[in-house]
Amino acid sequence: MDLKDLYRDVILDHNRRPRNFGRLEPPARAAPGYNPLCGDQLVVYATLDGDRIGELRFEGSGCAISVASASLMTEAVKGKSRAEAEHLFGLVHALLTDADAATPPELGKLAALGGVREFPARVKCASLCWHTLNAALAGDPTPVSTE
Repeated sequence: MDLKDLYRDVILDHNRRPRNFGRLEPPARAAPGYNPLCGDQLVVYATLDGDRIGELRFEGSGCAISVASASLMTEAVKGKSRAEAEHLFGLVHALLTDADAATPPELGKLAALGGVREFPARVKCASLCWHTLNAALAGDPTPVSTE
């Protein structure tokens, strides 16, 4: 099996069986996100334990890339500090937008999102959940839009 097949399988698995899917009740922070280009919409819910992300969940609907990215993101950042989550977002953003970006080992399964950069119109699908997470952690309930 080649690396592209493995990455595709990770995306398909997380789309079919999203991890951490569902609502968190208050006092969780929540932020809605929307991608008007393809109709992806989600809400990211987070609890903070000091500076660490405690529980993290999402709900909504969207394309396979959007759902898989949100599922992968929740697994990757749960239990991390806000700074660590921001660092991961920076690595993912570079992976999605920079054709010359290396894939750091610390990305783990998030590396599966690397193939998205071959489809520039889908980059917003993969990054929507990350922008929405930032809004939720900031306590900003203003809807996030990729436009």
